This record gives sequence, structure tokens and C-alpha cells, in this order.
Amino acid sequence: MRLTALVWATALLAGCGGAADIDNPEGASGQKLAFAYFQKCVQPLLSSPLTLPGGGTATCAAGGCHDNTNGTGGALRLIGSAATVDLGQTADQIRSSEMYRNFYSAQGVTVPGNPEGSRLLAKPLLLGMLHGGGLVLGSADDELALRIRYWITHPAPKDQDEFSSATYAMFTPADPATGTCNTR
Repeated sequence: MRLTALVWATALLAGCGGAADIDNPEGASGQKLAFAYFQKCVQPLLSSPLTLPGGGTATCAAGGCHDNTNGTGGALRLIGSAATVDLGQTADQIRSSEMYRNFYSAQGVTVPGNPEGSRLLAKPLLLGMLHGGGLVLGSADDELALRIRYWITHPAPKDQDEFSSATYAMFTPADPATGTCNTR
């Protein structure tokens, strides 16, 4: 009886397409996204009030949305009060910070090199997927969209970590302390 049930279940799952239908998004390179750019250019936009296209304001890190403790917004979890981290600290010190937890969470909903395949950009623009918060960004030319796109399309060089000074070229001048956030 058990064997018959197992054979039946296997046949049903095979009919659903199984793993053959799973396809990894293009752009998955194993490269790390830049922590310095996230901290200075992306995090402030996720934790600050945004003017919504339909009117009103919202904050991604708000309690009902992507707040780490009681948000209902899926995989992205943010600590809105996360303090800025001194980039001169050791990697272990940075990785133990709340800011790094936000970075890690945001990185979890991205595909380095593929912004359209990344939920961090696609959801607030409603690009082929639903977002419980609705349309948050008016267009792909919105400042937040440009910064998220830039962050996703400019990962650290292969075999370098998220703290690589090579990622400082994402700022003008190439210094995360004094530079402005590049978007193009």
C-alpha cells in the first residue's frame, strides 16, 4: 500500500514538471553587492518617508511593511533605526551590526547584475509581480529605482567581498565618506 502511494505521488509530481521547470535568473554570478553603497545610497531611501505616486507617503521600513519585528512584507526585513557603520571597522564588526542585517536582507531579494529579476526593484515598480504596498515608485527613473538598479548592476569584482575598496568607484569622488551616489 505504501509503495503504491509513493509511486502515485511521484507520478503526480512528475506531471507538474518537477525541477525541470526551475530556471535561475540570468546574471547570477556569485558576486557580492557593495556594502558601502547600500549603506549610503540605498538604506536611507528604504528607511525614509517616500512620496507615493498616488499621493501620500510611506516608509519601506515601517511597522506594517518591511519592519524587522512586525512587518508583513515578505522576505525583505529592515531595521529602520539601524545606525550607520564606520567602514574602518573589521568585517566581523560590520557583519554584527543592524545596518549589515539590513544589507543582508536586501541582498537576499536581489540578483546581482539583474535588476529586473530582483524583487527589491521589481516589486515597488510592479514589474510582473504583485506588491502588497502597491506601486511605490512612479517609474524606473525614480531616484530610488536608479540607486537600486545601480547597486545591483555594479557588484564587487569577482572573488572580492562586499567591503572591497574597488566598489568605492560607485561614488563621485570615489570615497563613500565624501562622494555622491552614482546612478548612471
